[in-house]
Amino acid sequence: MAFLDAATGVLVWQGGTVRLDLGQASVAEILTAVYAEAPATVERIYVTAGDPWHQGSEHEFLKDAVAAWLNGPLPEGWTVESSRGKDRQAGHLVHPRNPVGRWQRGDQHTEIRSVGEWFDPEGADPATVRAAFVELWKALRPHFEDVVLMGSPSQTGRDLWSRTIPAKAGAKWADGFPVMSQEIRGLLHATAGQGRTELFTPPRVPERVPGWYEVDRTFAYAKHTWASGVGVPRRITAATFAAMTEKEQTNALFAPSHWQVRVTIPKGWSHVGLLPAPAPGERSWYYPYEGGRTFTTWAGGAEVNLALRNPIAPWRIEILDGLLWESGDPLKSWSTKLQKAWRSLRAISEMHGDEQQQHACRLASRAVRSILLYGIGTFAQRPRITTGSLELGAGGAVPDLPDGARLTGISDTHVTWERNQGFARDQYAHPEWAAGVWSAARAALLSVSTSSKDPATGKPVKAGALHLPPGSILAFRTDAIYTSAPVDWEYGGEPGDYLLKGRMPWEQTTPRTDEEFYDLQGLGRQALEAEGM
Repeated sequence: MAFLDAATGVLVWQGGTVRLDLGQASVAEILTAVYAEAPATVERIYVTAGDPWHQGSEHEFLKDAVAAWLNGPLPEGWTVESSRGKDRQAGHLVHPRNPVGRWQRGDQHTEIRSVGEWFDPEGADPATVRAAFVELWKALRPHFEDVVLMGSPSQTGRDLWSRTIPAKAGAKWADGFPVMSQEIRGLLHATAGQGRTELFTPPRVPERVPGWYEVDRTFAYAKHTWASGVGVPRRITAATFAAMTEKEQTNALFAPSHWQVRVTIPKGWSHVGLLPAPAPGERSWYYPYEGGRTFTTWAGGAEVNLALRNPIAPWRIEILDGLLWESGDPLKSWSTKLQKAWRSLRAISEMHGDEQQQHACRLASRAVRSILLYGIGTFAQRPRITTGSLELGAGGAVPDLPDGARLTGISDTHVTWERNQGFARDQYAHPEWAAGVWSAARAALLSVSTSSKDPATGKPVKAGALHLPPGSILAFRTDAIYTSAPVDWEYGGEPGDYLLKGRMPWEQTTPRTDEEFYDLQGLGRQALEAEGM
């Protein structure tokens, strides 16, 4: 690996540090400058700052700017990568913020990637970012034999999980966990969303609010990996569920499961919505909240349970259909090892005497989070979308696209395309695991037991949006809550605990757009950081 600040030209790799003249930081200039100094054994160049694929672009959309940069002229002898060995990808990934460019020169293969796939470098210089990857490898090595840091956290997560598959003769899943049918995978893809993202705007909330507070569940997904569905699921029809005893129904809802339900919200409900519903247009899901409303949707067992047993008022749930899995722990060993690495890195970041190493270990701990987060996303195995580009013909003629591809962009020299290749049937395709974790995380955003104890009762303290006043929730962002109400949940340092990340305890104008939201998010974090100085 090599680490490049494309703004300053500083390049760091195992062999040293140099400052390069990158010119306009085109692909050709970067490849030429880097390999004039670094050996051909460097196969991956991580850009730590100064995203070159955005600089100086006149394109309206980031993706078009990225495609134009990736398809720029190449130095003599270099071509776009066309093939690699087993389990290696070829060609570019045209992503608006974290693209991947792949080129080759003879037997030499090179990737240029953004370190943003792993973590926000927070202004760290390339040497500190490289140190973060070294610390990451050192933290993982005691738990995963012969650990290899691959190009992305998702690839690394999948590889590390493969090392935890039961290998003992006679172990129930020693031959691998059964892959769901095409129909079940399609159903889960269509009905099991990921993180909850919502912005609450006036008149649902006041035009001005008394404060701004951000709390985030640190390493949240790790808390929801202890039990997952394994094997072929049972189909539970409405009649089958109705015929169950009350205990059997409860057990079914607490087991790994996915349900089609008819939901009725209690009259007088004044808080946020609890269950996702499909929405037309650009948004995949929204959360109905109007008292007395009835709608039909799909939801995981964790969310259905939360709706039935929430701390305010139970919602009426009618089971229409469902899938029920045997409970197993295919993710437990993998997650436990990652949590140990995460804890060790956090401990070092708090105790190390060297400021650079503190920063490096803090970044490395976030890389562990990304390995688990995106590793779980890899199990979802969404339909494979491949992208590519083709050079325009004579007179700017658009070339024939590959079968099944659609045009996504056009520049002065190239067209870009993408193609949905459907589902890949392989041993890593387990959307039932991802769906279960995502459902449990969305439920915990609303109400969850923390690692703190109530001194009066000795019971775990409850936290989440439903434990804040109605009308105080301003936004959700996956594992984070933004609220106008002061939050006093104690942070215990355990996965899933809420950590205060931003605070402005004075009157604010309620954000109406994502841009206004992110402005307040940044100001709130700065204000909290200033408090601690």
